[in-house]
Order: sequence, then C-alpha cells, then structure tokens
Amino acid sequence: MPTEGDPTTLVKTAHLIILSTSWGMQIWVSFISGFVLINSISRHTFGLVQSSLFPYYLYSVLGGSFLNLALYALYHPHELLNSDEAIQITSFFVCVIFSALNAQWFGHTTTEIMFKMQEIEKEHHLGQEVGFGTNRESYKKLKKKDSKYQKLSQRFTKYHGITMVCNLICVICNGLNLFYTATNLKTF
Repeated sequence: MPTEGDPTTLVKTAHLIILSTSWGMQIWVSFISGFVLINSISRHTFGLVQSSLFPYYLYSVLGGSFLNLALYALYHPHELLNSDEAIQITSFFVCVIFSALNAQWFGHTTTEIMFKMQEIEKEHHLGQEVGFGTNRESYKKLKKKDSKYQKLSQRFTKYHGITMVCNLICVICNGLNLFYTATNLKTF
C-alpha cells in the first residue's frame, strides 16, 4: 500500500540485494566461518581475526537493516499496513535495534574482555592451541588459580552470549523478511 505509487524496479532490486546480501553474510559469519577458523588457527589468532572482522560485520548488518527499514517504510505507511507487512516492518525495526546494540556496545565489550583474557593467558603460555575445546583443563586451572581471569571469563561468557543472541535475532528477522519477500514475488 504505497503512498506515492509502487516502488521502482531499482528500489525493489536495491531492497532485495541489501536484504539477501545481509542475510547471506549473517549465515556465513554465524554458522560457517567461525567453525572453520576455530579448527584451523590458534585460539589467539582466531580472537584477533574475529576482533578485526566483527566491527565491519556488525556495522554492515546495522547499515543493511537500516536501509531496508527505510526503503520498506517509505513504500508501506504504517496506517495502511496489513498483518504481513506489519510483521515485516517490525522485523526490520527489531533487526536495526539489536544490530545497533551489538555493533555499538556488546560486540565491542566482548572484544575488550577477550584481549584482557589473552594477556593473562599469554603469561601462562596458553592460547596457541588449535581446535575448539583443546587444552580445556589448563583453562579451568587458570580460572581456579587467578580470580581476575575467572571474573573476566564470566564477563566474557555473558557478553559473548548476549552478542550471539542479538546476532541470532537479526538472522531470524532477516530470514523472516526474505520469506515474506519471496511469498510476495509475482513471478519466479
């Protein structure tokens, strides 16, 4: 129900490219690249790579979400929304909020804590092992022995969990929007 007519082909194309690129990037970063990297490079190198890539990733998701919300809202005034359109615009809005929180606070805080933990780990000759869960006993001993490390580990787990939940919410929101966009295609 657009206000000034239907969106142009260019607007529709831009919307679909931004949405599908953002969702594809989310799937790759969330479910593939991290698992490949953690099993291929050392723990500290993995942390360094993630700390370099994630700000770009998080702000890309935020930018894509904002652009999609703006484009969608432009052609779908809230007073004329049907239930499917209301779900879509709400999903775009939720994704903007959670990606902003992730990009601005949670992701940054998680990285800061990780680097503090790595300093302590280096002092104890940890962090060069390759593979998820490798050398777990040494990390458990370090937590028992060093209360500062234990507190950092607890904070890291908390913020990493929040970051993961925010990211998953955005993946679901963009996946939902792709579903609704696909169901509204006139031809295939």
